[in-house]
Amino acid sequence: MTAEVAIAMPAVALVLALCLGGVHAVGQQVRLQDAASVAARALGRGEAESSARALVAATVPGATLETDRSVELVCATASANVRLVGAPTPIEIGARACAPTAGR
Repeated sequence: MTAEVAIAMPAVALVLALCLGGVHAVGQQVRLQDAASVAARALGRGEAESSARALVAATVPGATLETDRSVELVCATASANVRLVGAPTPIEIGARACAPTAGR
């Protein structure tokens, strides 16, 4: 019985590490969605794009912000790289939010 447990433990540790990495990625996604929403609302109020970038950077360090404007909407896309345990390269996750431009 001891040999079977000794063989199974590395597999259990790997699965646990992958699960924790997934939870971290989901948490980062939630923070990015919040940052994109805050940035879109700020841009919709007419604040400078540099201010919106600072808001995103304060919420998610290392995140980038891209904006897209139309006549009635301004959209913000926040993205960041997340390194998962066992993954050879980081994966990029992102979130997009739009807000009305308040007639500007």
